[in-house]
Amino acid sequence: MTELNIPTMADLLARGETADMLFWVGCAGSFDERAQRITRDICKILQHVGIKYAILGTEESCTGDPAKRAGNEFLFQMQAMANIQLLDGYEVKKIVTACPHCFNTLKNEYPDLGGHYEVIHHTQLIQQLIDEGKLKAEGGESFKGRRITYHDPCYLGRGNGVYEAPRKALEILDAQLVEMKRCRSNGLCCGAGGAQMFKEPEKGKKDINVERTEEALENQPHVIATACPFCMTMLRDGVKIKEKEQEVQVLDIAEISAKANGLT
Repeated sequence: MTELNIPTMADLLARGETADMLFWVGCAGSFDERAQRITRDICKILQHVGIKYAILGTEESCTGDPAKRAGNEFLFQMQAMANIQLLDGYEVKKIVTACPHCFNTLKNEYPDLGGHYEVIHHTQLIQQLIDEGKLKAEGGESFKGRRITYHDPCYLGRGNGVYEAPRKALEILDAQLVEMKRCRSNGLCCGAGGAQMFKEPEKGKKDINVERTEEALENQPHVIATACPFCMTMLRDGVKIKEKEQEVQVLDIAEISAKANGLT
């Protein structure tokens, strides 16, 4: 991450400066090699449009979402209270995150514990930047003629009603957008939500991520787009199982926007 010269909140505080926005990277965006690429592209977008942002760096901890979903409310509240104390110490007002799980927890569950912030998902920010004319689909990789199907992450779509923002980011491309038969409020989970990411699946006839990948492949896409690091892992695994890695890419909305704007 050093090549991007990303400041931490502590760096800015030491210089007597403040950030307009905190980028909450999240566990996956920090530690998962594939999700790190999404993190970098979001930083490139923020820098490209001139938003003054910062991250927490080593001070950032898990939001507590997996603990809460797994039923450990006590651990969740411990993690959340520590994060709220840190965020309030830096007087954070606005947060953007790439993970729908972090987004949902920070936006909907932290207020009950005293943490009140304006929280947006990176697809909402990208849509806003497109509406303002700061992000376009020129000067970079062309998606002309490519078929793209979008998978709705549960915690972004059904959990928070964010359906249009990611689609708007795709609509400005010169691509062919094809919807899966189960999409929007009827979308199918990738299989990793609710802390399922961290355990083995129960016995059944088929893994959910394989079922979902098969639905996506019915559209014969060149790209399966999503907006969640957990979905990214599950769909990539599904594409691998179906031996379609050479024909089908799984990309995050941020990666597509960065490519289209020549930032990668």
